[in-house]
Order: sequence, then structure tokens, then C-alpha cells
Amino acid sequence: MLSEIEIAAKAVAGFVWGPPMIILLFGTHIYLSIQLRFIQIRTLPLAIKMIFQKSDADGDISPFSSLMTALAATVGMGNIVGVATAIVLGGPGAVFWMWLTGFLGMATKYSEALLAVKYRQKGESGMQGGPMYYLTHGLGKRWLGCFFAIFTVFATFGAGNMVQANATATIFNSTFGIPNAWTGIVLAFFTALVIIGGVKSVGRFASFFVPVMIIVYLVTMLTVLGINIEKIPAAFTMIITDAFSGTAATGGFIGASLAAAIRFGVARGLFSNEAGLGSAAIAAASAKTKDPVNQALVSMTGTFIDTIIVCTMTALVILTSDVWMAEGINTASLTSMSVESTLGYGGAIVIAVATGFFAFSTLIGWGFYGEKALEFLLGTKAVIYYRLVTVALVFVGSIMSLGLVWNFSDIMFAMMAIPNLIGLIFLTKVIKSETNRFFLEDH
Repeated sequence: MLSEIEIAAKAVAGFVWGPPMIILLFGTHIYLSIQLRFIQIRTLPLAIKMIFQKSDADGDISPFSSLMTALAATVGMGNIVGVATAIVLGGPGAVFWMWLTGFLGMATKYSEALLAVKYRQKGESGMQGGPMYYLTHGLGKRWLGCFFAIFTVFATFGAGNMVQANATATIFNSTFGIPNAWTGIVLAFFTALVIIGGVKSVGRFASFFVPVMIIVYLVTMLTVLGINIEKIPAAFTMIITDAFSGTAATGGFIGASLAAAIRFGVARGLFSNEAGLGSAAIAAASAKTKDPVNQALVSMTGTFIDTIIVCTMTALVILTSDVWMAEGINTASLTSMSVESTLGYGGAIVIAVATGFFAFSTLIGWGFYGEKALEFLLGTKAVIYYRLVTVALVFVGSIMSLGLVWNFSDIMFAMMAIPNLIGLIFLTKVIKSETNRFFLEDH
């Protein structure tokens, strides 16, 4: 029965991530980049500077905490397992499409955050915002906002929860021999401790842990690349050439078509940076900021950090090793095994621990997104039940089939992205107007 469900989920995921979805996502990225005159290039230095500005404006958490909460949700399995999955299923060329999704997606992430702050509302538990609010109050389509919120809750259970628990349990099992169920129990316990404290607790956790874990991870990746520096040019060449030709079978690698490179590169790129998904806009809406553009610029840097920096490091480490071409490779362990092939068992331990922190932070970040989506639909009274289900599914995810969880997540992500992208396209005039006003004020 389970195998039949997996086959069905894979078929549905393949359908929703077909050409129409790719065109809608990429088309929106390109459209907004052009409309905003490639804001991701001309304002990136200003955006980075704004990350560290303090504000006494309305909001629940600082702009920095808001960014770290969003990064807590995005810098996770997408950077470790997502990149590995893209390479195994789509070949090295998939990395190029991840890059392009990230670069163009910075304009989309900017637009989401801008609208989230502009149309946010004060609620019982603090600031409320995100696509469900700008679809309702900006576009005037509450039904579309409800559609987005429903699939956000389901996506929380998949990509934001079970994927994280499953991948962590798999890596801990292969590295330390710890049974999956034990890892699930520990993750569930610590998840419960943090999410009970609400958004401010999540913000404090993210502000401390996210910068530390990213630095530790990048130092490890840079160490591996420093040792394998002579292999880096060949890895870059492989990424660029295979992006437009597909990948021939070599070693244990079975080969991948151009269509597979694009499909898995774009899908895993979205899973990694969430640009176009609308999820990070929920965190942006909670930021203490006096101007929507301020937080939009800050939020935009998250995509740059996540995809252009962290994912690139992971991809190069994988491609400068020969592990990815081995037959029957476990994608959940591929990054860890690639590091281990250079640094030995000590490197595998570092990646396993980093995976645990990445996964835990993503659980917390997505737990917050799901709460806000459910609050929009049913009010604050439903949140306690959501938290209980979230904690329970951490354990369930740790012992489930990874293939089923990934395909379920892909489906939910597509269902979230569709209403959000429609809203961004129809609210482009508002985005441009706010942006022009801000820069005319000589910031």
C-alpha cells in the first residue's frame, strides 16, 4: 500500500512541477526583476547594511531576528539534502538552475516581504502578515489567501517538519548508528520547548543559533574546498555545460536529461531559498520596521546567503568528490559522505551535527509559519492543537520513507507558490510604487 502511495505522490509531484509551473515561477522572477530594474544587483550593499539597523517601530522582533527566523526556515535540508538530491536526480547542471532561481528570486523575495509589511495587521498574538494577508487586503481575494494558508499548514508538516526529521535521523543513523526513532524523540522534545514560547522565543533562538551554524558549516565546506582546490574549475565547468546538455551516465551515476536538470534545479532551488513560495514573508511581517521597503531589502539578502553562498559551497564539495557517482548512493548522506572522503570521519561528524542544527532551526521557523497560517484561518485558539501535531509529526517523519516525504513537500510547495505568484503579479504596481517612493526619499 505504501509503495502505491509513493508512486502516486511521485506522479503528482512530477505533474505539478511540469512546464507550466516552471514557467510561472521563472516568469515571475524575471518579470519582477525587470520591473524593479534588477534591484538584487543595484541595492545589495545597502540591503546588507540594513540587516544590522535597530528599530523602535511597531513589530514583534528586530529586522535581524526576522531575517534569522526566515533563514532558520530556509537554511536547512535544502542546503544539505536538497542540493544532493538535485545533483543525483538532475545531474550537476541542476546546480546552475538552482543559482538562476536564487539570483532572479531575490527580486521576488523582496516583493513578498514588501507586501507582507505593507498589508500586515495587528492581531491577538502580535503582527500578522504574509501572502494570506496581501492576497486578502491588497488583492481583495480572501479565498485565495485561504487557499495559500491551507497549503502552508500542510507544507509545514511536510517540508518544514517531516523532511527535516527524516534527513536528520538518516544521517545520525549512518554516522553514529543512532536509531531513527531515538533521534525523532529528541528532536520532538526540543521542538516543543521552543515553539511553546511563541514568535519572540523563536526570534531569540534564531538570532543566536542561525549565524553560528552557518559559520561552522561554511568553515567546514571551505576547508574541504581548500584541500580539493585543483578540482573546483572542473566542477564549475561540469555545472555550466550540463545545465544545457544534460549529464551522461558515468560511474554509478545513471545520467540525467536537460529536463531533469531544470525540473530538479528549480524545484530544489525553491525548496532551498523559498523565493516565490511566500513563506519568508510571514516572518518579515513580524519585523520592527517603519517602512515596507526597509524589511524587503533585508529579506532579499536571505536568498543571496542561502542559495548563492551556502548551496554553492555544498554543491562544490559534492562535485569535487567522486562519491556522487557511486551506485545506489543515499542522497540524505551524500553531503556527509563527500566531506568524509576528504576530512575523514571527523568531517562526517561535523556535517551530522550541522544537519541536526539546520533541521532543528527549520522545524522552528516553519512551525512559526504554520501557526500564523492557521491563525489566519481559525484564530488563536487553534494554535495549541497545531503545536501538538507539529511535535508529534517530528517523530513520525523520522521513521517515514524519505521519497514519500519529498514528493509530498514538492506538491505542497507548488500549491503554496501558485496563489502567491498570482498575487505578486497583480500587485506589481503597488510594489513598484512603494519602491520608487522609498528611493526618491534619498535613502
